[in-house]
Amino acid sequence: MRVLVVQNYDNTELGQVGEALAEADATLDIRRVHRGDVLPEDAAAHDAAVVLGGGQNALDDAAYPYIPSLLELMRDFVGRDRALLGICLGSQLLARAFGAANQIGGASEFGWRNVKLTDAAKDDKVLGGLPADFSIFQWHDDTFTLPEGAIRLASNEVAVNQAFRVGRAAYGTQFHFEADRKLVRHWNTVFASQLAERQPGWAERHESEAVEHGPIADEAGLAIARAWVRTI
Repeated sequence: MRVLVVQNYDNTELGQVGEALAEADATLDIRRVHRGDVLPEDAAAHDAAVVLGGGQNALDDAAYPYIPSLLELMRDFVGRDRALLGICLGSQLLARAFGAANQIGGASEFGWRNVKLTDAAKDDKVLGGLPADFSIFQWHDDTFTLPEGAIRLASNEVAVNQAFRVGRAAYGTQFHFEADRKLVRHWNTVFASQLAERQPGWAERHESEAVEHGPIADEAGLAIARAWVRTI
């Protein structure tokens, strides 16, 4: 199993997705495209792809000129019926790739927040086994409309499209289900100055929120990761 990992930003990590891929003995092909790594021309050499998050927005082609090629590559994965996962920015790019509109700003969430599954998620192979309402880590400002023909799988009051599916196995999640408590603590360190400026008080309240929400979120996130890997 050969999985393409597209990293759009420094210090983003696979987290629990990486754990699930390691359990499946997957070989990872990591492309740090924001650092100049070249994307594959198509999906032919990979069984699946993961597109991670980042601080940029999904319409920032001028600063990140690889984005149009990434959109085309994501469409190719779907066209070949190969599993695809977009997390946060990755979900916004997946939505854009299939004709949705991206909204920049106006949908800010940070920390562990609740999401609710839709009725359509009950029979979904990736999200179907989760509780109807669960806590998961969020860090985003943007959102998007649902692509035509896509299936909305999870929602909340801030961003109606928290998770969706295109085709058989292309999933986008606005929430960071890969971010277990270990990864969140890492982000606390590497993004400390940014968090101090934009999320005042987070350093003081982090541990109590991690104790309250972390175990449930970690369990849900790993379940999602393992279920998505099974779609490969």
